[in-house]
Amino acid sequence: MFAIIDIETTGLDPKKDKITEIAIVLHDGLGITEQFSTLIDPQRSIPQHISRITGIHNEMVKGQPRFFEVAKKILDLTRDRIFVAHNVEFDFRFIEEEFKSLGYPYKREKLCTVRLSRKLLPKRYSYSLGKLCESLQIPLLNAHRAAADAYATAQLFSYLMQLKSAHPLYKYQDIHALNTGRVQKIQQYILAKLPERIGVYKFYNRQHELIYIGKSTNLRQRAIQHYNSKEKKTRQMIAEIHNVEFEETGTELIALLLESEEIKRHQPKYNRARRKNAFAYAIDTFFDDKGIRNFKIVPTAEAAFPLRLFHTWISARSVLNEGMDHAGICPKFCGLYEHEGPCFNHQIRKCSGICCGKEEIDRYNQATEVWMNRFGVNNETRVIWGEGRSESEKSFVLVYHGKFSGYGYLNRELEMNNPDDLLQRVVPFDYYPDADDLILAFEKKKENAEIKNSIHHD
Repeated sequence: MFAIIDIETTGLDPKKDKITEIAIVLHDGLGITEQFSTLIDPQRSIPQHISRITGIHNEMVKGQPRFFEVAKKILDLTRDRIFVAHNVEFDFRFIEEEFKSLGYPYKREKLCTVRLSRKLLPKRYSYSLGKLCESLQIPLLNAHRAAADAYATAQLFSYLMQLKSAHPLYKYQDIHALNTGRVQKIQQYILAKLPERIGVYKFYNRQHELIYIGKSTNLRQRAIQHYNSKEKKTRQMIAEIHNVEFEETGTELIALLLESEEIKRHQPKYNRARRKNAFAYAIDTFFDDKGIRNFKIVPTAEAAFPLRLFHTWISARSVLNEGMDHAGICPKFCGLYEHEGPCFNHQIRKCSGICCGKEEIDRYNQATEVWMNRFGVNNETRVIWGEGRSESEKSFVLVYHGKFSGYGYLNRELEMNNPDDLLQRVVPFDYYPDADDLILAFEKKKENAEIKNSIHHD
């Protein structure tokens, strides 16, 4: 994760001076995992005043490897790691220039322990490595030698990581983001980008990987809620956010449907609640030779006319139980009672006797139809109209033969009510059974609100 580096040089100018020693300490965020150090022949004389500071003189570097001889080792040790140093720009620019002289562009993410210390250890009179180590009782023997300074910086870094993990404000922030102030800058950018409109938003990380999808009737306010949250997983997500994309939908129902479909398709890691898509079972329906409507729980792939789909067999059975207990559905015609004669429910007066010829077929079928509609199994075609994304637009959600078929937008002045015509205008949409449940729940919520409003006005 981290490569903590210190160098000694022939001077202060990375374009003119050269490296005389380098030390690299690998750190996994918890502690040191590996160390490397070597003197380097700069192929030029080391000034005496520099030797007095570092203790490195010309005789010491004579016969030592030149930079190009350790370049591959440096590349390997720092690959896919954040480049950490105390006053990182100094060390990084020297190494960058050395690689540039070899014709290689050296690029790494950087983290400065001076800046990090200012964040986590405020109001110190000095942030030099020596003063910080002295105040924190971190041993620094043989200062101004690369190995000693790199090791002390690694110890300081471990201490800062512990401070960060206990800090109420910074504990869930990415250490690199905290060091650069990136989270605050991105928050400002995202809040400025999102409108106060209904729609769906998508958060991306620095690698442009989709990490979260959400919907809201006010996109900007929802983002503010995320940033103000103290919930652990939300803070972790906030630390990863690098960009946002959004799509206005006009209505909350379309936002619900689009959010659900996008989560199923992309499986973002912070959308655990609605990622599941294993509808393994269905309640299938058919008419037997006598014209009696039958129900049967089958694997989804075997269902010819599925009424509803379910994640588990038990959840499908609970729906049929509701029909048998409260609507007179006969267990025999649900594939749940295989004995001869009247079913057990008839004996306890929950079945009117379709299983023993005591109930007329038309009456039974009508009762099953009523139950199906009451339970939300509705095979009718209907259009749910709503507001558009602008004043000149209207939206529609099309339910075709009881199944969600898509949504779309039309000019408000255009008259188009034929479902078959609207079917040609819908936004392409992968079908998920969740969509039917979302529509039914939305309609029920709207119906209840209208009833409550009517009672209030009466």
